[in-house]
Amino acid sequence: MIYSENIFICIVIPLLLSLLFIRREGFRFVLGLVIGMLVCLLSAYISAFTGTVSEMGHEQVAVYISPVVEEIMKILPVLFVLFIFDPPSDRVFLFAVAVGVGFATFENCCYLLSVGSQSITYMLIRGLAVGVMHIVSILFATIGLMQMREFKAMSLPAAFGAVIVSITYHALYNLLVSEPGITSVIGYLLPGVTAVLLFLVNLRLRIRVKT
Repeated sequence: MIYSENIFICIVIPLLLSLLFIRREGFRFVLGLVIGMLVCLLSAYISAFTGTVSEMGHEQVAVYISPVVEEIMKILPVLFVLFIFDPPSDRVFLFAVAVGVGFATFENCCYLLSVGSQSITYMLIRGLAVGVMHIVSILFATIGLMQMREFKAMSLPAAFGAVIVSITYHALYNLLVSEPGITSVIGYLLPGVTAVLLFLVNLRLRIRVKT
C-alpha cells in the first residue's frame, strides 16, 4: 500500500517553490505540471470510489470508468484557461502538454512505488506507452478545440465532442493492453505512433498559421 497524497506533497512542493523564480512560459509549464499531478490524484479517488460503488473488477474499471474520469478531469483545466482567459493557441497547447506530462509522471511514480521497478524492459514500456498515451489523449481534445476556435465553432457541444474522442482513444488503449499477446503489443505501440502523427499534424497547422 502506498500513500499517494504523501507522494504528491513530496513532488509538488519543490515545483511550487520554483514558481517564485521563473516567469512566463516556464511558469505556465510548471503550473501545468502541478495541476496535472493534482488531477491524477483526484481522478484516482473518483475512479476507485465509482468502481467500489458499481462493484466492478479492476479490468472493468480500467476500460469503462477510468478513461471517462481521467480524460474529463484532464481537459477541465484546459477548458477553464481557454474560456476564461482566451490565450493564444500556442499557450493553450503548451499548457495541455504540461497537464498531460504531470498526470503521466505522477501516475507512473505511484505505479513504480506500488509494484516495484525491477524490470527495466517493463519500465521502458510503461514510460513509452502509458506515459505517452496520457499526453496524446489530452492533445487530441486540445487540437480539436483549437481548430474549432479558429473556425469560430467553439461551443460546449463541440468541446464535449473533442473530449469524447480522447476518452475513446484512452479506452481503446486500455482494452488492447488488457489482453496478452499481439493485442497488447499493438496497444503498447499505439501511443508512440499516434504521438508522431500528432506532431506532424501540429507542425502542419503551425506552418499554415504562419503562412
